Amino acid sequence: MSESNAPAISNPVEYIQHHLQNLSIGGQPEALVDFSVFFVDIFLVTVALAGVFAFVAYKVGQSLDPDKPTGMQNILEMIVEFVNQQVKDIFPSADQWVGPLAITIFVMVILMNAMDIIPVDLLPSLIAGIASIFGADPHHVYFKVVPTTNLDTTFALALMVFLLIMYYNIKSKGFAGYLMVFLTHPFAAETPWVKVILAPANIMMTIIEELAKPISMGLRLFGNMFAGELLFLLIALLGVGWAMPGQIVLGSVWAIFHIMVVLLQAYIFMLLTIIFLGIASQSSEDH
Repeated sequence: MSESNAPAISNPVEYIQHHLQNLSIGGQPEALVDFSVFFVDIFLVTVALAGVFAFVAYKVGQSLDPDKPTGMQNILEMIVEFVNQQVKDIFPSADQWVGPLAITIFVMVILMNAMDIIPVDLLPSLIAGIASIFGADPHHVYFKVVPTTNLDTTFALALMVFLLIMYYNIKSKGFAGYLMVFLTHPFAAETPWVKVILAPANIMMTIIEELAKPISMGLRLFGNMFAGELLFLLIALLGVGWAMPGQIVLGSVWAIFHIMVVLLQAYIFMLLTIIFLGIASQSSEDH
């Protein structure tokens, strides 16, 4: 969504690859899965956004005025009422932690997604400029500003939800009852010998079903945000000479549309969290 420079036009592939590269520490280039890598940019942006969220919530909480709500208090109250209504409609028996969890997920995913609206060259250029002061080569300084365009972020969020799904399953069914779901679902049977025959298929199908929940949540959020970021980069390549008006028009149109994507993906992630926790809280008889 931002203006680009001449080198970006002359070498668009390098420009896009540079913007899709993380500022990271450690890692093995040949590794398919590498837990030794630490994404500095994702960590800094996420912590900063969480800090902003916490600070705003704290300040609003310190100055609550039920008679004359203004500005940010109105916005936060709308968010809280909206998410709480989703919880009441989908998960009526939810405990006191589900509402705050859903609100936190909803707001944090919106904030992380909304970083995509910032001009693509703004923060990376700023970081590169600061790094050059300390003698670093700005062409080798990377900084991705949208945490949800990285699979590590979206799968971390999905894994957190998956662990909560397991917790609520055990809480509602007991550990033995939760294990029995793997033996009797989705193909139920009354006679013991039929249960034994169907058990291997049930175990395989239930494992696939359970693992599909975090995988689909993580991939859906990542795919939509990564595609949006990539399109912003392609539009940014038009930012020189006669193509400048086209870049401004296309960037503005896509930014307006992308705001809906930002909100929709946060809503879907929050909604699936409530739905999966509600399903996990069902008793063994109701499953």
